[in-house]
Amino acid sequence: MGKFELLVPAGSLPVLKTAVLYGADAVYIGGEAFGLRAKAKNFSLAEMKEGIDFAHQYGVKVYVTANIFAHQPDLEEIKAYFEELKTIVPDALIIADPGVLRTAQKVFTDMEYHISTQANTTNTESYCFWYDLGVKRAVCARELSLEEIKTIRQGIPEDMEIESFVHGAMCMAYSGRCLLSNYLSGMDANNGECVQSCRWKYALVEEKRPNEYMPIEENERGTYIFNSKDLCMIEYIPELTDAGINSLKIEGRMKTALYVATVARTYRKALDDYQKDPELYKKNLNWYKEEISKCTYREFTTGFYFQKSDRSTQIYENNTYVKNYIYLGTIETVTEDGLCQIEQKNKLSVGEEIEIMDFQGENIQATILGMWNEEWESIESAPHPKQKIYLDLGKAKGRLKEQQILRRKG
Repeated sequence: MGKFELLVPAGSLPVLKTAVLYGADAVYIGGEAFGLRAKAKNFSLAEMKEGIDFAHQYGVKVYVTANIFAHQPDLEEIKAYFEELKTIVPDALIIADPGVLRTAQKVFTDMEYHISTQANTTNTESYCFWYDLGVKRAVCARELSLEEIKTIRQGIPEDMEIESFVHGAMCMAYSGRCLLSNYLSGMDANNGECVQSCRWKYALVEEKRPNEYMPIEENERGTYIFNSKDLCMIEYIPELTDAGINSLKIEGRMKTALYVATVARTYRKALDDYQKDPELYKKNLNWYKEEISKCTYREFTTGFYFQKSDRSTQIYENNTYVKNYIYLGTIETVTEDGLCQIEQKNKLSVGEEIEIMDFQGENIQATILGMWNEEWESIESAPHPKQKIYLDLGKAKGRLKEQQILRRKG
């Protein structure tokens, strides 16, 4: 049984720290340009350096995305960007475009390269093609089954790594190469500007009746015709192992710290339990499923791993998330007398029952016994976003740590 790498997304420096502390083996991030998540907060070079230094203290790797499909004017800017990245030394670059790969190889003398899922790597010859160009790892296309991945594993060099998405949002376009956003809004998904037009509700307008909208219905249940369910493979760790995948990738560079903490911690425990004893993994399956549903999601599917996509993998009624738990904040400091300071993310009040997510998997139950603002004035509730407050969490005081996530059942 090989050891998986758990690869977790981070859209900002605080979320990177969350990913590291809640169990990631590696974190992937984007700079302020040339990644496919332009709407994420992303990282300045200074934040990248701080994030890499923080991760390396815990033995965690950091990969930087540069996975746009570059147009000619982009190449000089990308070269200059890579020259800057040389000073902070990420553990690998994630690239989709062969031209961007060649540009990187002219700049770096010693860098590990990973090929993005956008490159649509679907067979052994494609893997070997990238390997011959000096690539260490390729993310397999999302449209592959586990049987196809197993065949690829058997047909590529032993030291060539396979990375595969196991959790998060699914794109309706083949390998994420979407033109819908560009066509409808002018925002190019292949340059990081996707507006998720696949999640919109569509109607049909007849040319001579411009104000009469007729619904487009795939069936009687609704009109969200491109709205995929989210991928979740937490119940199939043995099958992922058997396929020969090296790195299990979580989607979500635009997700909250609560999402990242919940998914990272749940997969971490599932992987560790399975490595320790497959029977322990089976015993804890219900806990994994219960925990993974405590972050926002759009119902779950196993994607293409076991069968082709069909109507059961779509959501027709709406484009909203299931939201069972509410993100209250992350502990920034703990005072000498055991009070914790957070920057509030959603309203909370004295007397509420909340959960503190311990890094190792336990959910610490607590009651808010008291609350103070930054001027140490006693308050009964904190209704304003980003309000800095201190909390008395009673019996949980002695178990509080910086970077723990606080949440409440929705």
